[in-house]
Amino acid sequence: MSVLGILASGRGSNCEAILRAQKEGRLRARVALVLSDHADAPVLSTARAAGIDARFLDPGRGGARLAPAAESSYVTALQSAGVEWVILAGFMRILGDALLHAYPGRILNIHPSLLPAFPGLHAQRQAWEYGVRVSGCTVHFVDAGVDTGPILLQAVVPVEEEDTADTLADRILQEEHRLYVEAINLAVEGRYRIEERRVLTGPIERNPT
Repeated sequence: MSVLGILASGRGSNCEAILRAQKEGRLRARVALVLSDHADAPVLSTARAAGIDARFLDPGRGGARLAPAAESSYVTALQSAGVEWVILAGFMRILGDALLHAYPGRILNIHPSLLPAFPGLHAQRQAWEYGVRVSGCTVHFVDAGVDTGPILLQAVVPVEEEDTADTLADRILQEEHRLYVEAINLAVEGRYRIEERRVLTGPIERNPT
C-alpha cells in the first residue's frame, strides 16, 4: 500500500476527506504524515485527532515559495516517513526543485476550477465573476508552474443562476472531496499513463513478467 504525505496550509477539509476515506477503507493508500507551513493551521489538529503524525515546518522567507533550506527540510521529513506520494491539500506555496526532484511525477494537487481556466488564487470567484455556466475542480500532477501540470481527473459543477461566489465554492468543495480520493486511488495503483500532456486512464498494457 502506497504511503502518502499531505501538505496543507489552512483548514484542510480535503485532508479531512482523505483521512475519512482511509478510516472507511475507501482510500487505497496510507497517510503517514501531514505537514503545514502555518503553526496554527487547523489541519494539524485534524490530523492528530486521526492519529496521524502532523507537524509545522517553518517555510522560511521564500515569499510564495518555500525557502530553499525549508524545502529541503520538507523533503527530509517526507522521506523519513517513507512517503511515496505527496498530496497538496490547500498548500499555498509554489513547489521548487527540491520537492519536484525528490518526487518526480508523484505530487498531486487539486484546484477549484476546470483548468486551464482560472488558475491561481480565488478560482471560484474568478469563474463566478466571469459568468461561466459550468465550473468544477481538477486534480493534476504538479510541475514547476502554477496549476499547469497534466490533468488526471476533472469534475463539472454547474453554476446556478442563484449562486454567489461563496455558494459555488461550497458546492465545488463537496465535489473536491469525492474527486480527490478517486484520483489518489487511480494514481497510486498506476492506472494511468502520460502521453505528452494527456493523462490516459484506460486499460494499461503491461509487459509480462
